[in-house]
Amino acid sequence: MSSEDEARKIQEKILEIETMAKKFMTQEAISRYGTLKSAHIQKALQAIALIAQLASQNQIKEKITDEQFKQLLMRLEPEKKETRIIRK
Repeated sequence: MSSEDEARKIQEKILEIETMAKKFMTQEAISRYGTLKSAHIQKALQAIALIAQLASQNQIKEKITDEQFKQLLMRLEPEKKETRIIRK
């Protein structure tokens, strides 16, 4: 199997996951996802995969709003360690 075939299969899988997850998102959340995908593709794919996983487990009862999507992204963001510089 060539690397082109593998890349095509990965693209198809991503498209399948996106299609499934977008059924459970409002238009505003989908728009935010598109913007995020163009800037931070890894984080966008992580978020959309999580939504698809929750949807497949029937844990999503209603469409995810833009605000809920933002909260999801914040939870995916690792906590930043605060560094304090003390001058003497």
